[in-house]
Amino acid sequence: MTIDEQIEFLKKGTVDLIREDDLRKKLERSQKTGKPLRIKLGLDPTAPDIHLGHTVVIRKLKAFQDLGHTVIFLIGDFTGMIGDPSGKNVTRPPLSREEVNANAETYKQQMFKLLDPDKTELRFNGEWMDKFTAADFVKLCAKTTVKQILERDDFTKRLADEKPISLHELLYPLTQGYDSVALNSDVELGGTDQKFNLLMGRNLQREYQMEPQVIITTPLLEGLDGVNKMSKSLNNYIGIEEPANEIFGKVMSISDELMWRYYDLLTDLTPAAIASLRSRVHAGENPRDIKVDLAKQIISDLHSRTEADAAEAEFVRRFVQKEAPDEIEVRSVTAGRQNIAQLLADTGLASSKGEARRLVEQGGVRVNSERVSAAGADVEIGPEPVLIQVGKRRFLKIIGE
Repeated sequence: MTIDEQIEFLKKGTVDLIREDDLRKKLERSQKTGKPLRIKLGLDPTAPDIHLGHTVVIRKLKAFQDLGHTVIFLIGDFTGMIGDPSGKNVTRPPLSREEVNANAETYKQQMFKLLDPDKTELRFNGEWMDKFTAADFVKLCAKTTVKQILERDDFTKRLADEKPISLHELLYPLTQGYDSVALNSDVELGGTDQKFNLLMGRNLQREYQMEPQVIITTPLLEGLDGVNKMSKSLNNYIGIEEPANEIFGKVMSISDELMWRYYDLLTDLTPAAIASLRSRVHAGENPRDIKVDLAKQIISDLHSRTEADAAEAEFVRRFVQKEAPDEIEVRSVTAGRQNIAQLLADTGLASSKGEARRLVEQGGVRVNSERVSAAGADVEIGPEPVLIQVGKRRFLKIIGE
């Protein structure tokens, strides 16, 4: 690629590029000297699982890797114990070293679904931060001012709302910023919620008489609901270690409009190629077929093309041809007539009778392929299996005893 082509490739699906001229100079110097740039991405292991929302920025790291640069995946084992205040209106409870280390192990396994392990520099910021003395922290704190730290939106809002800010939270941007000094990074990546921390790294490099890093931020990915950012707590996420069939079904459940956002942030397709797909839909092609291709691309990246093809075949068989999966759990219950809402709650297909009634009212419950129309309906349970389906993916066979 030419330098212009590289920049366009790297800008795809980004929000901030600070500064493009600096990136151009670094890329030109790298091309001239043959010395690859050092590209840093840091993640605090605050939870054990990575979902597709996290992969947006990891894919950008992979883009630099594909261009031949040195990518550094930094696990914040030290900063994870402080707790990143980004986007928080309350103090986040610090994690223990044991919790951080356990989560870090799963991060190491999951990130190599997208990155080439042989070309990835895996680092932990405990390497240098654990060696910091009190005097070192005093010297680091002298590199910035209280006013600069309190300009952060999260802190400004909490001060305005008279909500407490713990002193250790003020140290977080400094410690993350120092990582860029320790690693001598040329470019640092992060979500838009990390912009303040990334700028702190750029400023600290200047304070240490280093060439400041370029900052690239990526947007926060909307979850399956298309409204809130993807989050495990909101149950609108796709985990990267979920089975291929689960990933396929979840991708197929998103709206047609959200599909384009996923194409932009979760695939390597160029903007021109995505525009071509849009044109096909506008010309009358069924968007479901385009969404199938999206699901297969995502699964191919996380699992394999073979599993992507198998997931498509299973999806077509179960939902397009209205067939149930081959293997369905069988559960024994008391024979006789049973209220459908109570049965769903007793078997765990619904968390409560209230949720069961809501599922029935929304048309999401079928018994032997027939939709149940009323929550007060009864089901006759005998020696022959009764197939119960809730939503698109939950099946259970009930037998009377």
